[in-house]
Amino acid sequence: MDSTLTRSRLVRWYIAICAIFLASGLSIATWASRVPAIRESLGIENSGVGLLLLGMGVASISGLTVAPAVMARLGARRGMLAALLCVAVGVVVIGFGSDVLQLFGVALVGLALFGFGNGAVDVMMNVEGAALEKATGRTVMPLLHAFFSFGTVIGAGIGYLAVLGGVSVVAHAAAMGIVIAVVAFAAIANVPPRESAMDAPADEQRAHWRERLATSLSAWREPRTYTLGVIMLGMAFAEGSANDWLPSAVVFGHGAPEEAGPAVLAVFSVAMTAGRLAGGPVVDRFGRVWVLRILAVTAAAGLLLFIIAPFGPLVYIGAALWGLGASLGFPIGMSAAADDPAKAASRVAAAATIGYVAFLCGPPILGWIGDHIGLLNTLFIVVGLIVASGLFSGAAKPLTVPESENETVGRRD
Repeated sequence: MDSTLTRSRLVRWYIAICAIFLASGLSIATWASRVPAIRESLGIENSGVGLLLLGMGVASISGLTVAPAVMARLGARRGMLAALLCVAVGVVVIGFGSDVLQLFGVALVGLALFGFGNGAVDVMMNVEGAALEKATGRTVMPLLHAFFSFGTVIGAGIGYLAVLGGVSVVAHAAAMGIVIAVVAFAAIANVPPRESAMDAPADEQRAHWRERLATSLSAWREPRTYTLGVIMLGMAFAEGSANDWLPSAVVFGHGAPEEAGPAVLAVFSVAMTAGRLAGGPVVDRFGRVWVLRILAVTAAAGLLLFIIAPFGPLVYIGAALWGLGASLGFPIGMSAAADDPAKAASRVAAAATIGYVAFLCGPPILGWIGDHIGLLNTLFIVVGLIVASGLFSGAAKPLTVPESENETVGRRD
């Protein structure tokens, strides 16, 4: 444990980062739960919703890209606060633009703010999570990502109740925007200053922020970024393909009744959340690499069972194994990217960008292929990506020597 932090302060820090992860998940579920109403208010079709999603996606990747520079300029605490407030404002603008003004352009602006803020806070909260791991000497990233999942579940539940109770989109969005802002202020007050987290070296702190932005982009020139990227890519596809296509694969691929789709998805989601809740101690006991290998085998076997077995109990078992196997790839990849404190932000941004691209681009690509060969056959592609993720799992091995020392050793050799 970091000797500069008292136990109570460390606990408050832990709770604060959990709350930030939860707030991010809450915001995403708030938007997703009201898409049908927003579509109806704006009078758009699927293509219009797709354009809104594209705007959000581009803004998210922009947020990921500039997050290291924002952290260098503002610090982690103020950076996360600014990003979450951007998310809160975006949620309110989405509701106001779609429900009151009924203007597509205003809703698109709201989604751009929403996406940019979530992309930026994604990097910052994962860097803080990695700092928390170093301060405690324990793996906590899986549990933090479980709180993100809790946020989506809570947000979906609130959305369901809002729809059931006839609450307007703007009222729902305004309430959630206020909640996110309040959580942001309360959480940031309990995040320790940067000097007790993951400081950059003093000479880097004095560097001009534009130079630090250039340094942040250097992560894309490092081979480890791409090997970690394979891990992130495979597991992001494993998770994203389930969220978007699992119910359709159950109903249209297996010929199951419509209610079976969300039921199987629920099994997948519960298994994934359980894996994240239990993941920290397991990683500490067996190490990142072996856990990733075992979970890649688990996810691939579960997905193969889901594809091949006739509809029945085996499909549910396959979905559970699929969800459990996919549960830790993303959080472990984030931890590995943040191994070197001095370059944690830039490497987490690079790793998160690869994961986001997989989440954003993967489902449409799979849908297009599925139109030609069927959804179940298309999922064999995801099996291949999961196997690749397992084969590259050695990239997640912790860095035990500071990078600068590694470079010096390399020159001596």
